[in-house]
Amino acid sequence: MSKLEQVLILEPSGELKFKGPFTEVVTSNLKLNNPTDKRVCFKVKTTAPRRYCVRPNSGVVEPSSSINVSVMLQPFDYDPQEKNKHKFMVQSMFAPEGGIDNETMINMWKDADQTQLMDSKLKCVFELPPEALQALAKGKTNVFKLETRTPPPRKSASAPSIVKRVPVRPIKSVLFQNDLDAAKEAKEVAAVPPVKPNIPKASPEAKRPVTQDDGLRQRNVTPSDSQQTFTTEFAPGPQPRAIPPVLYLLAALILGFILGKFIL
Repeated sequence: MSKLEQVLILEPSGELKFKGPFTEVVTSNLKLNNPTDKRVCFKVKTTAPRRYCVRPNSGVVEPSSSINVSVMLQPFDYDPQEKNKHKFMVQSMFAPEGGIDNETMINMWKDADQTQLMDSKLKCVFELPPEALQALAKGKTNVFKLETRTPPPRKSASAPSIVKRVPVRPIKSVLFQNDLDAAKEAKEVAAVPPVKPNIPKASPEAKRPVTQDDGLRQRNVTPSDSQQTFTTEFAPGPQPRAIPPVLYLLAALILGFILGKFIL
């Protein structure tokens, strides 16, 4: 059974041309026209999927409308001696009734009847600009090579900071230091010669035995300054005697009597 004839009109119809040099992305546009009064679903396929990027690669073309498809060739090292065999195919079929979302579109193409599919094939053509053709005639092929770009040097991880170790002096214990200070003070005190108290020698009279007369005589003698003991506790002094209030009253009466005589 023969396949259905393609209802979509492709522009261009047989070839997709890509103009070099191919050291950067090259884009070729494909226009899909739907002259019918029905919605048509489409899907774009290629023999070299890793070399091209297609946007959109599938969709729905409304009646009497069109869609532009961008086919982007990725950069590569072009070899003029290599024969290009890249091809594209545009498949299409009439869309079912109702809305179509992404999931419906996937299931529709998966379960599609092969007898209802329509397709068109296009081959890819690589064209070179005049200056590239002249360089090729002179045997220069480096113009078709991709530039080898040296990646920027990675920033080395920050070197670990070098910590300078400072020798730690041993710290003496406070208690041990106090013991040393106390021992030093004790040594200094021991080196100081003891001070002999200056005690006056007893008089010859003090050496003779005490008699009864001496005891009587000592009771009347006031002790000397050298034999007194000093203290900070003082005894209270003599208190003034209080004057009875009657005397104040009597003195006031006498004074008033005297003043009354002089005034009269």
